[in-house]
Amino acid sequence: MTADAAVATAATGTADRSGFTKVTDEPRLSETSSGIRVITEEVPSVRSVALGLWVRTGSRDETPAQAGVSHFLEHLLFKGTPNYSAIEISERFDGLGASFNAATGKETTHLHARFLDEHTEDVFSLLGEMLLESTFPDIDSERDVVLEEIAMYEDEPSDRVHDYLADAMFGDTPLGRRILGRSEVISGIPVPDIAAYHRARYSAGNIVVAAAGNVDHDQIFAMAEKLSPGAGSGEETLVPQQPGQTGQLEFAVKDTEQYHVCIGAPGINRADERRFVMAVLDSILGGSSSSRLFTEVREKRGLAYSVGTYSEQFTDTGVVATYVGTREDNVEEACEVIGTELKRIQREPVTADELNRAKEHVKGRLVLSGESTAARMSRIARATLHDLPLLNLDEMLARVDAVGVDDVSTLASELFAEERLSAASVGRDEDRFRSAIGPVSEALAA
Repeated sequence: MTADAAVATAATGTADRSGFTKVTDEPRLSETSSGIRVITEEVPSVRSVALGLWVRTGSRDETPAQAGVSHFLEHLLFKGTPNYSAIEISERFDGLGASFNAATGKETTHLHARFLDEHTEDVFSLLGEMLLESTFPDIDSERDVVLEEIAMYEDEPSDRVHDYLADAMFGDTPLGRRILGRSEVISGIPVPDIAAYHRARYSAGNIVVAAAGNVDHDQIFAMAEKLSPGAGSGEETLVPQQPGQTGQLEFAVKDTEQYHVCIGAPGINRADERRFVMAVLDSILGGSSSSRLFTEVREKRGLAYSVGTYSEQFTDTGVVATYVGTREDNVEEACEVIGTELKRIQREPVTADELNRAKEHVKGRLVLSGESTAARMSRIARATLHDLPLLNLDEMLARVDAVGVDDVSTLASELFAEERLSAASVGRDEDRFRSAIGPVSEALAA
């Protein structure tokens, strides 16, 4: 998740400042008799609806013996219900002109669709049946599909390196393990265990129904009242994560053309008010096309095609990280530049021009995302699911505007202190990478 996306997860609404026209109503939030929360945001100017059924569960809720079950379960939701086979589900969505998908994260799982407003009831009914009434047919064929997905992911070092970084920071804990899980778990986990996980985690207290677009809140609420969630308590089950006190290095040997490098540290949690500072810091350091890392690594030196920064926020912690993919001959210089920039942003105040440019970049992304009903739906869903305040656009923009030079330096000094940094890489020669990482952290190079 990018920094500006993380900011947006706790925000919604529209602006009333000069030059803006209010085109939406404020979000409405209700709770069904079973405890499912329903939140909607009306955008009368559109004819479409973005609908999501969200569950507060993900790979973080898994034991080692369950590693990957949340993602596997998400796949199985599409395989069949009492009324529809897998093929019929796809045909039904296509017949309704809907774009649909699902996603699993470390703390959430959700089904979502975008469609014409006239099909709201039909799409909701289908999504609700998939979420709560899956019959888990054809499970062995879907095991093979997920195993192929894991194998495909293993062949993508530019993706896999981020999981190695998480492992370096969090170790063999739920946040340190990848969302896809382990092949041996997927190969052997029986249907009763999957069904038990589904009943326990897909409970009313863990479910949020969110919709944005040309919607009627009362209609969505009435349909949500008909859902029959599992009997689980819905209480928080996650174990607080304590990242390692010192940085770790992880290297995976693979015969690749490039070294894929991630350097990161524990970040801030999703409720931290400094997430607005984090968004600005990310834009300055590596999250925009005029950022320091993009300029120094790519534009000036031509050391990489892909270089940048990102952040993720969880309930009680987070991740800040830098990624670069570079050829073997360039890995030392690329790491040296990254090390230099990580130290410089802590020690030297950012310029007024940099700060203003970053603020406008973050504000622009927030405003543009507000023009997407899918982004609005996701935003209000995440805020409700994690009990975060719903901020309107004016409030968000004001928080970005309030970020000062000292705020950026202070947060950078806290997050990127050398002793907190971990590193991960995929490439041919671990010794070469250890030598290259020295300018970033002497301890990691040892």
